[in-house]
Order: sequence, then structure tokens, then C-alpha cells
Amino acid sequence: MGKDGFGEGTSSGDLAQTRFYGRRKGRPLRIGRQKLLEELLPTIEIPSPITGPIDPLTLFGNGKKQIWVEIGFGGGEHLAWQAAANPDVGLIGAEPFISGVATCLSHIADKKLTNIRLHADDGRPLLAALPEASVDRVFVLHPDPWRKRRHWERRLIGPEGLNAISRVLKDGGELRVATDHPGYQVWMLRVLQNDPRFWWTAEKADDWRIRPADWPETRYEAKAIREGRLPIKLIYKRYPRD
Repeated sequence: MGKDGFGEGTSSGDLAQTRFYGRRKGRPLRIGRQKLLEELLPTIEIPSPITGPIDPLTLFGNGKKQIWVEIGFGGGEHLAWQAAANPDVGLIGAEPFISGVATCLSHIADKKLTNIRLHADDGRPLLAALPEASVDRVFVLHPDPWRKRRHWERRLIGPEGLNAISRVLKDGGELRVATDHPGYQVWMLRVLQNDPRFWWTAEKADDWRIRPADWPETRYEAKAIREGRLPIKLIYKRYPRD
């Protein structure tokens, strides 16, 4: 694994050296959300991925039929919606921006959700720590497009990121991605269409232009639409391993 990349079989020592790009903190938190970080987060936070492998099935006491992972959940509204709509699924969310984590915790507390576990940090070490073929669905919704060409290698939906995602997805597992950035839309389609491990499920234009019923609108999508940008929503499946 490269300094900023993903890898198969990456050691915990290598993961400790993974460099994170982006913001971790924003404005000071309100008292209520700070309290959620101090009291609720420790009860649902997963073990640190850099300490070793993580078996996702052990994170949920009553057992779950499937495991879904959202990398970069923002404010957590999508993660919380999916958890409420799918109580038999265990959801793991990763987000390094602490204000987003606090907002997600407020959704969890308000809805009394018990099937979410959080990693309040970069999602790349989480992907590397999960076992191969252990996840049924991965969400990457409106990731940072890294607009400057010299930063394109940081894009989560890229060759190295897809290596990590395809490794953890089960055969037939689903990858859902979305972006409103025109350049990233072209990039995503190109790298995904050129990856022999995935097939695109779309059969008509509305399949990528219109949100499915089980795909709630996020604040990022709502903002993009208000500002005149059309998000695309892509659903890919992982081909069976040889």
C-alpha cells in the first residue's frame, strides 16, 4: 500500500502511516452534541482499525443478516435513514469530520437506532481492516472530488479505492456511488466501467438520474440541485470471484 493509498493485506503498521487529507474539525460544537461525542460515541464506536482486523459480525450483539458500510457519511442522514429502514442490517459508518460525526450521533439518539457502529476517522484503514468478502453493500455518496488534477489520485472512487472496496464486498455485493461534480462523474464512470470486477446495473437513463425509493436525499444532493447541478447515482454489483 502506498502512503496515501489502499491495499490488500495491509499491515496495521502501514495503516498507522496512512496520510489523511481534508478537514477534521469545524466550528465549536453545541453543548448537546459535545455531550453525544463524550457519552454516546464510545458505546457504538468500533475498535481502531490500526490495531488489527475487524470482524463486522462481532460488532452487533444480536446478529445481523447483512453488513453495509458507508464511507464518508457526512452528517449521517443517509446512514440513519438506512438503519431505521433496515433494522436487520448492521451499518458501519466512517467519517473523519467531527461535526458530521456529532450530527450523525444526534440522528442516532433521536431515532433510538441500535444497528449503527461508527468509525470517527478516515475510512481507508477501516476498509483495509475488514475481512475479504465480509460486506454486502458499500455507499460512497458525494465524496470529495479533489478538483485539482494533481490531487486526483486521492479520489476514493479510483483504482486503489476500488481495490479496497472490491476486496471487502461479497460476490454480488453492491456499490452505490453519487456525485454532482461533472469531472468526477466522468472519472467515476470511466474507472468503474473499466474495472472487470464490477457491472453497472442501469438499464435506462432514469436508473442513474432518479433516486431509487431506498436512496434518501442527502443535504449534499439537495444543495447541488438548488445550485443547478445534476447528481448522478450509480449502482454497481461485484462479479463473483474466480
